[in-house]
Amino acid sequence: MTKLIKISVLFIICLNCTTSFALQTTNTKTEAASPTPFTVDITGEGQPILYLPGFATPGTIWTETVTHVNLDRKSYLFSYAGFNGNPPIAMPWYATIKTAIIDYIKANNMSDVIIVGHSMGGNLAIDIAAALPNTISKIIIVDALACMRDVMMPNVPADNFYYDSPYNTQMLEMDTEQFKSMALMMASNMTLNQDKVETITNWLVNADRKTWVYGYTDLLKLDLRPILSKVQCQTLILGASFPDANLAEQNYKKQYANLPNKTIVMASNSKHFIMFDQPDWFYKTVTNFLIDEK
Repeated sequence: MTKLIKISVLFIICLNCTTSFALQTTNTKTEAASPTPFTVDITGEGQPILYLPGFATPGTIWTETVTHVNLDRKSYLFSYAGFNGNPPIAMPWYATIKTAIIDYIKANNMSDVIIVGHSMGGNLAIDIAAALPNTISKIIIVDALACMRDVMMPNVPADNFYYDSPYNTQMLEMDTEQFKSMALMMASNMTLNQDKVETITNWLVNADRKTWVYGYTDLLKLDLRPILSKVQCQTLILGASFPDANLAEQNYKKQYANLPNKTIVMASNSKHFIMFDQPDWFYKTVTNFLIDEK
């Protein structure tokens, strides 16, 4: 089991370097009658800004950001199926969520859309911006790689990852205490803010186990580099400096080489959850990018 824990922690360290809609609500999450790809909390008025959390993370992670950035926009805070108390959906997981959000944007006739995405939410931001180039005006990618597999396991093809793999079977068979121990190790590698380690651990432990395991597989297979040239909007990429700032920055430059209209900024003294480790810097950097009309 130690080997499994090491592999999972390595995933987090490297990360640092069907279609249906949830019912709309204002400030409260609506329980859907049947499983949907996401739920969304909506606050404010104006043009839309979509906040997409990372893997296993609830949409409420963006509450402080919405307050501190304070734009004259309607904020949409998404939470995914299988996480944050939402019931799981059938696989494939990531592709279903991506398609559902794109259709949600279309169904609500959104325009001049801004997307802020952390980790997997950053991957979704790229996918959505590539699919809707005339609809998305700006995106912010917070510590997300276009293909984390390339950093974690160079030259390992996507076909090597599949749902019913022996590794996934072992992960599904972990007992609660084993999984919690692994989750705690992972959480400790995702933030320098010790007050947030327990919070992140609980998000992982309370996740639907199959969603966690199979969704993880979806992300390992993901490679967005071929579609980067389709993203036309202004893009801000915020990268964590841990474990090595220079190496992390080089990884971002390499991974996003084909993204045409980008700015890469590294957060000092930060792990994966930049909004936890450097909140004031994060809010200021995001605000400056979003209010810049150039």
